[in-house]
Amino acid sequence: MSSALVVIVTGPPGAGKTVLGRSLSRELRFPFIGKDDIKEVLFETLGWKDRQWSMRLGAASFELLFHVLDRRLAAGESAVVETAFIPHYHTARFRGLQKAYGFQPVQIVCTADDDVLFQRFTRRIESGERHPGHADHLTSYDQFAELLQERKYGALDIGGLLLEVDPTDFDAVDV
Repeated sequence: MSSALVVIVTGPPGAGKTVLGRSLSRELRFPFIGKDDIKEVLFETLGWKDRQWSMRLGAASFELLFHVLDRRLAAGESAVVETAFIPHYHTARFRGLQKAYGFQPVQIVCTADDDVLFQRFTRRIESGERHPGHADHLTSYDQFAELLQERKYGALDIGGLLLEVDPTDFDAVDV
């Protein structure tokens, strides 16, 4: 069995997953596998257009993320993996990888007040810094509020260490 460690950084959109995941990656000297990084390579390669296309590339990005993680684990290597994992869909994928490679999971669930998440979402849209292929600008504020109310983001049922972090103040988080 592998002694690889997989640090899983998850939570709702705007919770600070990417900033935290990249910081952990640097600190631990583990490669960072982020779904949005993969998705943006697909946007640059295949183009972007509407919300439906963004969702198709999002699904492909999840498949590529799990493929890259599988290859790293097959080589006995650790990684930090980050995105808004949905337990209903992704628990089984991680369990399959655990069965195949015996990695040790550490989950970090990023949380924040709905008001903070909503403010970050608004800033992200208005800043224009995020790749336009994500089609965030096509998501209404009401749709985002509805997404938060669904509460579908949370811990995966895969055992291991589970930490809940509120990175509202990134300076207060001890990476």
